[in-house]
Amino acid sequence: MTQEVRAAGAVLWRVAGGATEVALVHRPRYDDWSLPKGKLDPGETLAEAAVREVREETGCAAVLGRYLARTAYPVPSRDGSGTVPKTVDYFAAEAVSGAFAPNDEVDELRWLDPTAAEKLLTRPEDVRVLRAFCELPVGLTTVLLVRHAKAGKRDEWCGDDDLRPLSEAGLRQATALRRVLALFGPDRVLSAPRLRCVQTVHGVAEDVASEVRHEPLFSEEGYWPDPVLGVARLLAVAGDGGTPVVCSQGGVIPDLVSALADRDGVELSAARGGVVPSKKGSFWVLSFRAPTAEDGPVLLSADYHPSALPAPSPSHS
Repeated sequence: MTQEVRAAGAVLWRVAGGATEVALVHRPRYDDWSLPKGKLDPGETLAEAAVREVREETGCAAVLGRYLARTAYPVPSRDGSGTVPKTVDYFAAEAVSGAFAPNDEVDELRWLDPTAAEKLLTRPEDVRVLRAFCELPVGLTTVLLVRHAKAGKRDEWCGDDDLRPLSEAGLRQATALRRVLALFGPDRVLSAPRLRCVQTVHGVAEDVASEVRHEPLFSEEGYWPDPVLGVARLLAVAGDGGTPVVCSQGGVIPDLVSALADRDGVELSAARGGVVPSKKGSFWVLSFRAPTAEDGPVLLSADYHPSALPAPSPSHS
């Protein structure tokens, strides 16, 4: 049976002298100029692999942003019998610390403006990824909109539904979310006032030395009496900047994401048949342009991650 090779990488960027620069790496094994990338280790998600490969190849710690693109091409099989398909999923990633040192895989790194980088890249598929990066500005506000993890069946819980806790499977999902959401650099945590929602993101709040702030408008009971007010509240959260995590419910997230996308003209390619996905333990990466004097934050892209566990790639909108 043919086994697909999975890999992940990033367009690593920084702002220097007021201008955006991206990092290209030279790999002596192939004598090419490439975006940093590499194969997934066992048990890794795409996001984890992208951050690890960036660190190993460039020496930089990176904070992930929006999903960019997937490339696909054949590579020789291990047994030499032919080729197997390889896919590489790319994210935008900001360099926040670190410095390059030559290593076994990469002997040179160059920080270049995107136009010069495009000319230097060896592979056309890398050029396509870089162009996807250049379609939107850098420095966007990321809102991580999370659906709570599994909490068992409502009809099997005898107590107050607000107090229904995560199941064992849900606790595993929450642990995975804690690990993966950290890669996006969260700085505060908000949640619908349901125990299962708060438990889902409690570990993230601990990691950023923050309390989980209750937001009733992101619960089903709080959102539906006035959805416009709920959308306005999320926009206000985005307008505060930083990278907030917002945990909500399955009865809210599809309508909330749809309303934002309709408002700002963002196509939700993750939606199927008009249905916006929101599995338990999944999350949306919502990227907003900062407020201006004329208007508030504007949604520019929305990427759906169906799970924080090792899984297929996110769907890009």
